[in-house]
Amino acid sequence: MSEGHPLVLRAETLEKKFPSGPRLIEVLKGVDLSVSAGESISIRGESGSGKTTLLNLLAGLELADAGTLEWSGEKVGQWPLDRLAVRRGKFIGMVFQNFYLVPELDAIDNVLLAARIVGGVGGEERERARNLMTRVGLAERVSHLPGKLSGGERQRVALARALMNRPRIVMADEPTGNLDERTGNAVIDQLLALCSDEGVALLLVTHNKEHAARTSRQTLLHLGRLETL
Repeated sequence: MSEGHPLVLRAETLEKKFPSGPRLIEVLKGVDLSVSAGESISIRGESGSGKTTLLNLLAGLELADAGTLEWSGEKVGQWPLDRLAVRRGKFIGMVFQNFYLVPELDAIDNVLLAARIVGGVGGEERERARNLMTRVGLAERVSHLPGKLSGGERQRVALARALMNRPRIVMADEPTGNLDERTGNAVIDQLLALCSDEGVALLLVTHNKEHAARTSRQTLLHLGRLETL
C-alpha cells in the first residue's frame, strides 16, 4: 500500500474451491491484497496457479467462497447483480489477452461500448474516446473494423476502452499473451503510461518477469496465497 494514497481495493482472506471429480480443489487459500490509488501491482504465478480466478474475484465476475472484497471502502458482495455490473463498469477497466472487441463495430465504437454500458454516449464521451484513440496512436484508425487491425492495434483499442469511463483501477489479464515480444513491450509501455497519466491503479497479471518488474509492487501467487516479492 502506498503511503498517503487512499485505498482503491482491499481483499481479505479470499478463498475459492472448484470441484474435480468427487473432491474440491483449493485454488485460493486465503488471499490478502490492498491496492492504493495510482499504484501498479503485478501478479505472477505458474500456469494453473489461479491468477485469472483471483482477478475474476477482484473484479466481481465470480464470487469467493470466503473472504471479503471492498471497492473504495464499499463491500462488493452485498450489491444486487444489476448494480454490481454498472458499478464495475465505472470502477474497473478490464483488459484481456483475447482483446474481446465486437467485430461488427469500428474501433471508436468499441471504445464507446464502455460508456454505453454505464449510461449513454454524447459529445463529451465521443471527445473522450477520440482523445484516447489519439493517445494510443490510433487517431487514423478510428473507423477501422477490428478485422482490419493488427493484434497490437486491437489491444490498444482495448486499452482505450478500459480507460473510457475514467476507472479507479485497470485489471489486465496477460495483455501481451497473444502478441510478439516487440509489440507486447509497446503495449506494456502504453498501459503503464496511460494508467500513470490518469492516476489509475493497475493490476497486471503476467507471466513475463520483465513486464512485472516495471510495476511498483511485484507479487507471486503460489500454493493458493499471494506473496510480495
